[in-house]
Amino acid sequence: MNAPSPTERPIPWHLRGNYAPVSEELTVTTLEVSGAIPLALHGMFVRNGPNPITGKSGHWFGGDGMLHGVRLENGKAAWYRNRYIQTPRLSNQKLGGVRPDGTIDRVAGVVNTHVVAHAGRLLCMDEGHFPWQVDGELNTVGVHDFGGRLQSSMTAHPKICPLTGELLMFGYGFLPPYLTYHRVSPTGELVQSTEIPVKGPTMMHDFNVTQNYVIFMDLPVVFDIDLAMTGTMPYRWDDNYGARLGVMPRAGKAADVRWFDIEPCFVFHPMNAYERVDANGTTLVLDVGRFKSMWRKGSEEFDNVALLYRWEVSLATGRVTETQLDDQPAEFARVSDSVVGLQHRYGYMISTKPVDAAAPRGEAGGREVMKPTELLKYNLETGERTIHRSGPGRQPGEGVFVADPAGAYEDAGWVMTYVHDAATDTSDLVIIDAQQFDSPPVAIVHLPVRVPFGFHGSWVRDGSLV
Repeated sequence: MNAPSPTERPIPWHLRGNYAPVSEELTVTTLEVSGAIPLALHGMFVRNGPNPITGKSGHWFGGDGMLHGVRLENGKAAWYRNRYIQTPRLSNQKLGGVRPDGTIDRVAGVVNTHVVAHAGRLLCMDEGHFPWQVDGELNTVGVHDFGGRLQSSMTAHPKICPLTGELLMFGYGFLPPYLTYHRVSPTGELVQSTEIPVKGPTMMHDFNVTQNYVIFMDLPVVFDIDLAMTGTMPYRWDDNYGARLGVMPRAGKAADVRWFDIEPCFVFHPMNAYERVDANGTTLVLDVGRFKSMWRKGSEEFDNVALLYRWEVSLATGRVTETQLDDQPAEFARVSDSVVGLQHRYGYMISTKPVDAAAPRGEAGGREVMKPTELLKYNLETGERTIHRSGPGRQPGEGVFVADPAGAYEDAGWVMTYVHDAATDTSDLVIIDAQQFDSPPVAIVHLPVRVPFGFHGSWVRDGSLV
């Protein structure tokens, strides 16, 4: 049988349906609202995601970054905007790798993964480059390298300590140093950069923080130069690499890191971590979305689904206990910003389901890696799981908890997400009362456009930007 011509090849899953990019940057100021937007919400919900400007990309993770934001004020939806982050890569898709002189171009990234406000700046990030700053209307301000002090990439998952206001982060890479830890002051100055020795070019998407420690996840997904030459995600599973957690005081040195072996696995997104102190000493408790493995057969398909697990790291005995907390596949874990690094009672995730093995395969042999179904709220004290059902043909994105300024409890507030409606091929901003999570939304902002499935977002309250 002859191979299909390029024009006959099916479109890859990450460029089909609601994964497909949108072609226009829009500003919409007349928005229909069902229900009542809480009067306490003054700010912007903004989410980042891949939107390849050429209409093509070699992997879901590789599209150019586009922000989608909705501003809420005085019980109204003032506007919706979507904007590309204006990095040099938009006009030259070959930028962002290794330069001819062997140095790494950290300026021209896709910057498509997350958006976080800190020290008056709204920063957009991937995990292989410097962050880029945008303003409160999603216009690009420029690259941000902390006054030239940042010399590595920056993770897309920095953590803001609710007690000190510090921004804790790291960068990893495929060339030495493979891992560098950074600490940023509450006013935005980079005050610490520490190289952390690891065995090789491991992929480290996220990490964990507690009140006194940072915990690195040195897991067996590693860089592969042969994959890099194909133009797809250049990381694969390595049975020989091992898996371990590295624990270091937040202001510590590389020599202070203690390594704890764990069963091989991969984690994109932890929910949260905290310290438990009792008669047996200090135990670090980490709740994570754990995959048994990742990319054994190539980066176009996930090997399996993530399940919510708990790791308990005893600093006294050096042992790690692993416990599965739920059998529901779920990903994109979040907690309230007020408990990052502290003991949490509640966490939020997207439930997912395995992709049908009979589903059409994409151009590179891949199938959709995640089918989001419903939003989940976990009570980690009782083990209760509450489901918010979006309705037939409606698929949610990551749920972001937004605290009620007048609330007295950890879950006093709302969960926001974009929901795609297959019947209309448009999207809504959905606002859910977190304390009545299984009830209908308190408000739905109907968007006349489609927001493609993306990655992570934040609530940016008024007054948090310069």
